[in-house]
Amino acid sequence: MSGSPGRPASPDDLRSAPPEGGFVRRVGLFQATAINMSQMCGIGPFVTIPLMVTAFGGPQAVIGFVAGALLALCDGLVWAELGAAMPGSGGSYVYLRQAFQYRTGRLVPFLFVWTAMLFIPLIMSTGVVGFVQYLGYLAPGLGQTSGDLIGLGVIALVVLLLWRGIEHIARITAVMWTVMIASVLLVIVAAASDFSTHLAFTYPAHAFDLTSDHFWLGFAAGLTIGIYDYLGYNTTAYMGAEIKDPGRVLPRSILFSILGIMAIYLLLQIGTLGVIDWHRMTNPADIASTSVASAVLEKTWGKGAADTVTVLILVTAFASVFTGLLGGSRVPYDAARDRVFFRPYEKLHPRHRFPMLGLATMGVITAVGFLIGRHTDLATLIQLLTTVMVIVQALAQIVALTVLRRRQPALKRPYRMWLYPVPGVIAFVGWCVIYGYADKNSPGRHPIEWSLAWLALGCVAFVLWARFEKVWPFGPREVSEEYLTPEEPAVV
Repeated sequence: MSGSPGRPASPDDLRSAPPEGGFVRRVGLFQATAINMSQMCGIGPFVTIPLMVTAFGGPQAVIGFVAGALLALCDGLVWAELGAAMPGSGGSYVYLRQAFQYRTGRLVPFLFVWTAMLFIPLIMSTGVVGFVQYLGYLAPGLGQTSGDLIGLGVIALVVLLLWRGIEHIARITAVMWTVMIASVLLVIVAAASDFSTHLAFTYPAHAFDLTSDHFWLGFAAGLTIGIYDYLGYNTTAYMGAEIKDPGRVLPRSILFSILGIMAIYLLLQIGTLGVIDWHRMTNPADIASTSVASAVLEKTWGKGAADTVTVLILVTAFASVFTGLLGGSRVPYDAARDRVFFRPYEKLHPRHRFPMLGLATMGVITAVGFLIGRHTDLATLIQLLTTVMVIVQALAQIVALTVLRRRQPALKRPYRMWLYPVPGVIAFVGWCVIYGYADKNSPGRHPIEWSLAWLALGCVAFVLWARFEKVWPFGPREVSEEYLTPEEPAVV
């Protein structure tokens, strides 16, 4: 954006201005919040309620959604401050690049992009797995091969719809957000019309025994599932270069989406437990274990209503994959443009100005992850994607917030974290719990080992890439404080 007639552009204007030939700021507060909420409340809660009940062993599973909400809110405050101060495309990549460049050059942002190219599409894969699960309610005879082909077709359609300008995508997202709200509200209202307090609030023996290892294993598994359901509150941070007035819109879109989805999830979880006996959700042979929302509608309003709402849930699932790939495909673009990732990813579509190779790559990985999830189980896929993202994104970003407050104290921060540093400490502990219990909750799958192996492979890739590009440690360490004006020096 330029300054108004008669005055020069201010530092705020320049900070928000897109680079020459880059993205255009066209996404407002409503659209930004809708993008986040569509990504958060996709198929997630409709397929994870049975997983949460299984983890806790009863209706006390609501603890998992509350814990997930608390972690999302605390971590969301980290995203809000960083996103408002550095509204560039790529989200965490931008924040990690600015914070860790002083010691390790481009290593940390490179590793983030490396891991993001895996965990973001894996999140989208779970949405497509859930889509096919609910489609099975409408087509009970749907076979494995048919389901695989349908899922791959859904992914192809998403990529095709995203192959256009952001102004068209924003309108599509607003429509899908409306469908998402309608689907969850119908399930909540249906559950309230036949709600049983006996079903919802009758707990098994020792359900709240805090001295039991079983409780804490269930809590850790529930926290993992819970935060998975809230993932997406940061989608607009990945699109920072396309957000209008980012200093105000980005923090509000994050906080509004978390609070809104928190209320929706609690009503959905409690309402479902008040209609469907929780034992049914843990039985793989029961439709309630794979299509619990459809089971709620069928019991309360009949099969016709259940079929209608299932269609809306399918649209909701589609919307979450759509918005997730929309934001995630921007991650490698900014890194490549700054020579922190492979250069071909910096190319934008000549007309519609979107990152072509990033979108195509993540579409392919989403397809592979979908096939893996279809032939293993959804809980294992969730454990894998969360462990992959914890070290290089979640924990590193919390550290980055503190580093930037010390290194760049004069950085303009339109939003500052409430009660700093308490929310960051809570988020850090929560992510450590998720990571520490991952292997125990996925026996035989070794998600921690797989995540460390992927990180080690990323370090090897960085060394090879750095040698080719002749950057640190094979060249000088470059420092680029692009969000500071000349009058705002950093602390070296």
